[in-house]
Amino acid sequence: MARIAELVAYPLKSNDGAAVDRAELGPNGALRGDRSYAIVEAGVDPHAASVGGDGGYVNGKSEPAVHGLSASYELAGTTDATPTAVTLSRPTRQETGVAADEETFALPEDGPALEAWVGEYLGYAVDLVREPDGGLPDDRAAPGPTVVSRATLEAVASWFDEISGATEMRRRLRPNLVIDGCPAFWEDRLFADHGEAVRVSIGETELFGVNPCQRCVVPSRDPDTGEPIDGFRETFLRRRRETLPPWTESDRFDHDFRLMVNTVVPESEWGSTLAVGDAVGIEETVDIDENDEISAGAER
Repeated sequence: MARIAELVAYPLKSNDGAAVDRAELGPNGALRGDRSYAIVEAGVDPHAASVGGDGGYVNGKSEPAVHGLSASYELAGTTDATPTAVTLSRPTRQETGVAADEETFALPEDGPALEAWVGEYLGYAVDLVREPDGGLPDDRAAPGPTVVSRATLEAVASWFDEISGATEMRRRLRPNLVIDGCPAFWEDRLFADHGEAVRVSIGETELFGVNPCQRCVVPSRDPDTGEPIDGFRETFLRRRRETLPPWTESDRFDHDFRLMVNTVVPESEWGSTLAVGDAVGIEETVDIDENDEISAGAER
């Protein structure tokens, strides 16, 4: 039986995750505290900025030096990954003349100090922005937990000599839910065609799989150093096509550089809790309104 093997929140967007045993689904359906903070270029509105690497967010798509930062957290509670403090480490960086350093910042009160410390490392001014209600996900139309199977992580890691295994692949892809007890690419069962969603049960909670996640340059880079794998995209595209299971067929899967599934959590499930060990089941495919991802057709 498919079950949650790992629950991972990312309290500071584009930085290290925090593995938790249980997580509440907050407003918009994201894990509570997930991407509740982010670093943006100074003066940028995070709600208007692009997450695609062409301006605004300081993330791995736009700033390879982000990979040099590492983070650990103090969290608000056993089911709330909102950080009350973050410890950041940075390497020596010749480009900006900073030395290796580690600092702990209480949040939100030490936000200005964190901005100055990160800005010194990067060489330009940044803002620390906060969104406590729903976080700052990449996919604003499907902000629920992202899902991938452990077997998928193992399979994709095996395509590249430079990737040490499933854990490193998880750090490159950054999913919230890692599912065990199922075959590679099982998560491709969690999306259907445009105008449809797949009802998924997780423990006593229900959510809807909507679309396969379009990948970017980040998985090609070492999560600690930012060193890229030459030919990553070409190898990924070829091997993804070679291993594509029959159940992946969908008009949402319009190219082969997609992996992991984005979800929507109906409002009725906000406040529910997911836990490591929860059984995961595929229930049915339902109709949705493309302008309102989970519509009356997806109600109980």
